Amino acid sequence: MLRLDPDPGFQPADPLQDNRGRVAIFIDGSNLFYAALQLGIEIDYTRLLKTLSGRSPLLRSFFYTGVDRNNEKQQGFLLWMRRNGYRVVTKELTQLPDGSKRANLDVEIAVDMLSLVRWYETAVLVSGDGDLAYAVNAVSYQGARVEVVSLRSMTSDQLINLADRYIDLESIKDQIKKTNRPSSAYLYRPGFTTDEEDEG
Repeated sequence: MLRLDPDPGFQPADPLQDNRGRVAIFIDGSNLFYAALQLGIEIDYTRLLKTLSGRSPLLRSFFYTGVDRNNEKQQGFLLWMRRNGYRVVTKELTQLPDGSKRANLDVEIAVDMLSLVRWYETAVLVSGDGDLAYAVNAVSYQGARVEVVSLRSMTSDQLINLADRYIDLESIKDQIKKTNRPSSAYLYRPGFTTDEEDEG
C-alpha cells in the first residue's frame, strides 16, 4: 500500500475528512483533460495524487486513457505516470465515421472499482460521466464510500446524487494545477474531441 505524505504546509481539499480509511482513486483521463481545459489549467499529476489522497493511505491510483501507439509524446507521458504512482489502463483509439477518434473506458473503470471494493473504504472517482452511476451505486451497496470529483458543468446530476461526497474541480484547481511549466514536460492530450464526451 502506497502512502503519500503531503508537502509541508499542504492542505487537503477538506482537512476534516480524516476517517476515509484506505483510498482507491479512479481517474477518467479524457474527462479530467477537458475539465482542465475549461478551467484554463494544466494538471500537476503529483499534486493531484496528494490532493485526492489527502491524509489517507492510498491503496492504488488508476489512470484510464485512450492511446495512439504512434504518439511518442503520449507514450512518454504514460511512462512518467507509471513511474510516479499511477496504474495506467489504456485502450486503443478507434476511428469513428466522422473522422474523430475515441476510446471508451467506462467498463474498465467500473470493473476495477467493483473488483477492488473489499480492499478500500473510499473510492475517489474523477469523472462526471453519468454512465458510471450504476457502478457507483453498486460500490456503495458493498459498503464503500464514493467521492466524485469533476467540474460541475461536466458532471451528471445522477452521479452527484449517488456519491457520498462531491468535489467540484473548480474548488481545488489551485491545489492541482502546474505552477510553472518545465520546458520538457509531458502533456496529456486525448485523441478525440469534446463532442464525443458524455456528460451524462
